[in-house]
Amino acid sequence: MIECKNLVKSYLNGDVETQALKGISFRIEKGEFVAIIGPSGSGKSTLMHILGALDSPTSGQYFLDGVDVSGLGDDELSDLRRNKIGFVFQAFNLLPRATVLRNVMLPLLYSGTSQKEREERARECLRYAGMEESKFQNLSNQLSGGQMQRVAIARALINNPSIILADEPTGNLDTKTSHVVMQTLRELNENGHTIIIITHEKEIAELTDRIISVRDGVIESDTVADTNIRMVHESTNNINNNKMR
Repeated sequence: MIECKNLVKSYLNGDVETQALKGISFRIEKGEFVAIIGPSGSGKSTLMHILGALDSPTSGQYFLDGVDVSGLGDDELSDLRRNKIGFVFQAFNLLPRATVLRNVMLPLLYSGTSQKEREERARECLRYAGMEESKFQNLSNQLSGGQMQRVAIARALINNPSIILADEPTGNLDTKTSHVVMQTLRELNENGHTIIIITHEKEIAELTDRIISVRDGVIESDTVADTNIRMVHESTNNINNNKMR
């Protein structure tokens, strides 16, 4: 599904050139659950922006579903983001004075679908993300952090994207709620979605199936996660009955 070939990203500040990515190459197959991990300044956020078609590499190639994304124009990139990629952000990015249902419906506003269809799809995605139906008419600023992240996940699903790209999806959550959100992403992955999360937290990365570690603009390691650690975390999640606090 995803192939990166020798990605380089450079930034110019006056006469000083800084390389954020220094020739990164990897593949992610359909249905994988992958964490890209690294400290601040490692290049993982730059890589996320390229994977999300929010930025282009200085050189190298990025293929998504066989399409060379690095060669697309602005309009084509916009279409790609809308149709192929679902985004989940650390800050949720919800409209605080809009209802849960309206927040999830927003990506479909200019899609040509009817109000009825938009609402039906939004309800389906919210249920899929594990959101209680009694909360659908709540304003997003009336929700807990974990509930807001579930709404954000539902919104990411609304266009049935090929991949879900989650940037620090647990960064604003406590440990217990973080594990519940990761369990939600795990369930989505088990239902066929390709999930890529960007994180600096090793414990969160270990809840995925594969960890790509980035440091100083290069891939430091690319390993299968410790399934024993992941199973312990998932068991703890089940004990907590998957409840948002």
